[in-house]
Amino acid sequence: MFDVIIAGCGPTGALLAAELRLHDVRVLVLERETEPGSFVRVVSLHMRSLELMAMRGLLDRLLAHGRRRPVGGIFAAIPKPAPENLDSEHAYLLGIPQPVVNRLLEEHATELGAEVRRGCAMAGFEQDDEGVTVELAGGERLRSRYFVGCDGARSTVRKLLGVGFPGEPSRNETLMGELKATAPPAEIAAKVAEIRETQPQFWLRPFGEDGYSVVVPAAEVSDRTEPPTLEDFRQQLRAIAGTDFGVHSPRWLSRFGDATRLAEQYRVGRVLLAGDAAHIHPPAGGQGLNLGVQDAVNLGWKLAAQVRGRAPETLLDTYHAERHPVAEAVLDNTRAQVELSSSGPLRRLFTELMDFDEVNRYLIGQITAIDIRYDFGAGPDLLGRRLRDVDLAEGRLYDRLHRGRGLVLDRTGRLTAGGWADRVDLVADPAAALDVPALLLRPDGYVAWIGEDQRDLDDHLARWFGRRELT
Repeated sequence: MFDVIIAGCGPTGALLAAELRLHDVRVLVLERETEPGSFVRVVSLHMRSLELMAMRGLLDRLLAHGRRRPVGGIFAAIPKPAPENLDSEHAYLLGIPQPVVNRLLEEHATELGAEVRRGCAMAGFEQDDEGVTVELAGGERLRSRYFVGCDGARSTVRKLLGVGFPGEPSRNETLMGELKATAPPAEIAAKVAEIRETQPQFWLRPFGEDGYSVVVPAAEVSDRTEPPTLEDFRQQLRAIAGTDFGVHSPRWLSRFGDATRLAEQYRVGRVLLAGDAAHIHPPAGGQGLNLGVQDAVNLGWKLAAQVRGRAPETLLDTYHAERHPVAEAVLDNTRAQVELSSSGPLRRLFTELMDFDEVNRYLIGQITAIDIRYDFGAGPDLLGRRLRDVDLAEGRLYDRLHRGRGLVLDRTGRLTAGGWADRVDLVADPAAALDVPALLLRPDGYVAWIGEDQRDLDDHLARWFGRRELT
């Protein structure tokens, strides 16, 4: 019997498996595809996702395969520079091929002891008071204590669970891909600049050696179960630009719509949803993969505590309570960006407003997720927010979070993690770069308590990490 079975070995499922293995949870990941995807789509990891990767010691692996880009110009593709002094050590975007992200996260999970079975499609499941029985397409039945659907936008888990997925259907379609082109670069740049005066969602952006990242509106919404063809791209480019720029040799081709949907519940009993299984939205701002990765890190330590019998009664419920509003906000900002994708007075107004540093900073914070504040009750502004990677007397804060444990960072020298030392680390450092006497960090890097009173700290340790271990 497994502790947790996960359906889907994309970035969300793989990272969730790794997070669970940090706490010795027995994990099986089921992936219906026999081989990783062959298409080479480049995605962007945002600031908060980069911070999470640094917290788990994964960032250097990713940086070796990616390309840093400025954060500016990601809201509705309005070309504005990033604000100065953003509150992160990783104030950049990392462009990286999605198959590389998938591979590195899957390797990380298996290195930690997760089992991944490819070519295993889930056909159904039943849950009871003790666990979940998962049936595979071949008839094999597996048993686990919890089951998590990370199986994408068309999630079979969500459908069988009967969770509503309300929202708006797709109204518009866009083609996206990476292709080479024979037209001279200057000619392409001039034509793209001309078209973007009226159609900001159109672009051919240089990428690699004589390659271009191509985004072109499609004529109509069609069946997205099949990828588009090279001829589809040529036809749409000729319709909009009057030329197909001699595009050829595609690295990958895809289409996407602007459907926007959000699962009504992230948990039903012992079955949970994460990533695209819980939310879909247009790719404006490149937030989809990042949202799923952040779901996984929020859920992992909580589900592990539940499995190990250490979770406070309502801890697992905070997964929906915290992440559902975050997804709602992402859906809203992508809707807004879609409305701003065509030229007109609204886009011109936003372009002017983004000249104000406060507006630009606010929008960047929304898209990169560094502005999230969970509701932990009344307290200082830092309560419920992520903490940047601060300097310690020895090393950096994020280096202390590789094991996925909680952490008390104490500048007073008087506090202790006491009976929670088996799951919470204590760093006593009067020189820590903080403006508060002490704080409690959850394993996902959010500040759960600020103060200097031991009894108050003990109450919050119990709230997030369960009963103290008696000695």
